[in-house]
Amino acid sequence: MTKLSVNVNKIATLRNARGGNVPNLLKVASDIERFGAHGITIHPRPDERHIRYQDARDLKDIVTTEFNIEGNPNPKFIDLVLAIKPDQVTLVPDAEDAITSNAGWDTQKHKSFLKEVIKEFKNAGIRTSIFVDPDPKMVEGAKETGTDRIELYTESYATGYATDRERAILPFVEAAKKANELELGINAGHDLSLDNIQYFGQNIPGLLEVSIGHALICESIYLGLENVVNMYKNKLK
Repeated sequence: MTKLSVNVNKIATLRNARGGNVPNLLKVASDIERFGAHGITIHPRPDERHIRYQDARDLKDIVTTEFNIEGNPNPKFIDLVLAIKPDQVTLVPDAEDAITSNAGWDTQKHKSFLKEVIKEFKNAGIRTSIFVDPDPKMVEGAKETGTDRIELYTESYATGYATDRERAILPFVEAAKKANELELGINAGHDLSLDNIQYFGQNIPGLLEVSIGHALICESIYLGLENVVNMYKNKLK
């Protein structure tokens, strides 16, 4: 079964809107695990507009499943990850002013930099993953960095799913086959939802984990958080 990691950035966004501690991020993360999620993901950004760096430190003592920290590996982020030592770090090349992640790494252009960062994290015993577009060449470049896994950036799949799902998923199938050939683990995330997750999971060979935040929290407003977590798990079986 593909594992479900829930990104709780949106919970932090809601909390920060009023300046207090409602909803309580730590309690929500614990509840999400209790409801059956296999992991918790956070993506702190330099301006701390949703997840704060202190949240990352506090969650380390709360999360009992898999803890995944995503982000652009600038010096502050690297120091944070090395201090916390989560189960997994996912490297994402997002600009500081990006609303959300909008591209994967060019693993050929940034290969030397990624090699250095990944070596540092792996020496600390942290599993590494690189956010990449569904391009076999980028997968090959990822392999050469020494990463343990890739995370397929799935926005184009989600956008194309409604009109032609077979065409939308084809690049991801090809990228996944290349990753399997190179013995790279496969994660995926971005704009996956209850509408499109099952087809994706059924067609991506070797899919280990999906990280879902925005859609899952939005769907939970109508359907309830515990219910939605388990709906995703059922679709990923």
